[in-house]
Amino acid sequence: MTMASPQTGIFALGTSSHAYLEFDVEAASDGASVVSRVAALREPRTTIGGVNLVAGFRPELWAAVAPDAAPPGISGFNEPLVGPTGYALPATQHDVVIWLTGASYDVVFDLSRGVVSELAGAASLAGELVGWPYHHDRDLTGFIDGTENPTIVEATAVAVVPAGSPGEGGSILLLQQWEHDAAAWEGLAAASQEWVMGRRKVDSAELDPKPPTSHVARTDQDAFGKIFRRNIGYGSVGRHGTIFVGFSADQAILVAMLRSMIGIGGGPPDHLTEFTRPLTGAYYFVPSAERLAALGAVRRV
Repeated sequence: MTMASPQTGIFALGTSSHAYLEFDVEAASDGASVVSRVAALREPRTTIGGVNLVAGFRPELWAAVAPDAAPPGISGFNEPLVGPTGYALPATQHDVVIWLTGASYDVVFDLSRGVVSELAGAASLAGELVGWPYHHDRDLTGFIDGTENPTIVEATAVAVVPAGSPGEGGSILLLQQWEHDAAAWEGLAAASQEWVMGRRKVDSAELDPKPPTSHVARTDQDAFGKIFRRNIGYGSVGRHGTIFVGFSADQAILVAMLRSMIGIGGGPPDHLTEFTRPLTGAYYFVPSAERLAALGAVRRV
């Protein structure tokens, strides 16, 4: 039997335009029909201007529709996560996420409209974010992002549920919108920014020793486990930040990192949280390409 494979868009690096569309199931619809309609979506297969489409679902929704293909114990971001200082990570869970990436925003925009139209009457658009890379591999703090990301060869072992496990070929996605306090951040000297991050700005080398409140120390993947990130910048001149897009085969790793960042469990809060604040938070299960295609085929018959 062939192992289930992940949706290819998860690992399609190098795209310059991103859109994240979150949907809620309409009251008059049912979860199974919505999942089937999403699964029937197909990205255009063209040699120029092609778009990658990745579909994910609220874990509880996916488990209800495909219980044999759902990792046990995963759940949506259903309650805010609040640290001992009162700093809160909001819960803005929706039912479906469609992540589109392409070479330019015009084709992503056209497909975004098409997706909304295809799902009309079954699921309503609840949130939309448009993202773009900043100076190739930096986020809007000016630091290189994703330094600890595994290579593409290694990423599947980190991000994808292994063969023989429920949900094999799928992945757990944490999606958050973090807005930066640009004025406060840019008011820091470069050395102070490096202390907050725990890295040098010019080459992303870790400070030695790592400051205990630094972002590197509070999200240390050697301690918590590896994840695969596809973060991207977003926003306007006045309001901007980072869309956190983190994939893991194990939701517990993502949860532990968030808890550490806000000081749950006894450690100090991540100093970076003084300069950026999450506006959204949701977990989605991104099923294997084969299982998704099978559900879509049911609708197309």
